Order: sequence, then structure tokens, then C-alpha cells
Amino acid sequence: MAIPAAVRPLVVRYLNPVLRRVAHRLPGFCVATYRGRTSGRVYRIPLNVFRRGDSYVFALTYGPDVQWVKNVLAAGGCEIETRGRHVALVRPRLDVDPLAYDMPVPVRQFLALMGVDHFLWLDVEGRPADG
Repeated sequence: MAIPAAVRPLVVRYLNPVLRRVAHRLPGFCVATYRGRTSGRVYRIPLNVFRRGDSYVFALTYGPDVQWVKNVLAAGGCEIETRGRHVALVRPRLDVDPLAYDMPVPVRQFLALMGVDHFLWLDVEGRPADG
């Protein structure tokens, strides 16, 4: 279970425009930039993100079947702006982790309450892939 799909339009219409202005400066947030896989349009979306070594991980609070995830997977990456820095990310991969082991403890507890167990991992461009 993830956040109900019925909530998504409210988030997109009201919360995302506000977060898009400040998320790139807040810890645990970013603004991700990616290209639509069929339209070619460039999108910018505020997201929670956490750095883990040479990778970043996104908790997929709406599940793995949302458009932004499909677009990032199809493109093989995206760019994020987080804490004032632009970071190119590559090699996206989905992971299922019911314990949210790689999340900070307070986030892990929230995700457990929400039933979120899907994550999207991406590596910092130019860093070697695990082997």
C-alpha cells in the first residue's frame, strides 16, 4: 500500500507548486528534472531523496507505476537539484524493501505506517557501478 491515488491530484495541484520553489534547498528533498518518454517534455517535480554513498534513493510513496518513475527508468536517469547542487543520476533500479532499511529512522517509521516498500535507486554519474 502506498499513498492513495485519490490524494495525488491535490498534491500535484497545490503542494507541488509550493515545494518546487523551496525543495532544492531543504534537507531530504530535491527537485528532479526528467524528460517525458513519449512527449519529450521536460518536467520538474519536488521529491524526497536520500543520499547513500555514491547513490541516491527515492521512497516511492505512490508506488512504482507512476509516470515520473517510468520516465526516469526509460531515460536511464535524471538530474536533481538538492541543497543547492545539481547532480546527474544514472542507472536507475527498482528495489522492494519492506523494512526500508536504507532510510533514516524517522522516515522508516513513516514509510512503515504508510505501507511504502518500493524504492528507486540511482547512482551519481561518473561513479563506478557496484559490481
